[in-house]
Amino acid sequence: MRTALLMVALIGGFYLLREHWSHVAGNWVYLLLLACPLMHLLHGHGRHGALPDNRPDKEA
Repeated sequence: MRTALLMVALIGGFYLLREHWSHVAGNWVYLLLLACPLMHLLHGHGRHGALPDNRPDKEA
């Protein structure tokens, strides 16, 4: 079910982009800047460079 919803979203996104390409092409810089907060939301926040607790340099 999840795969089917993903495929429908991808196909819908393709047709939406195809119909509105002139608007997207003129504003690609702003869309790139809007992608940054979206990536932070999807990839989590505050886990950049965190080491696991069982690292070998941990002092006893």
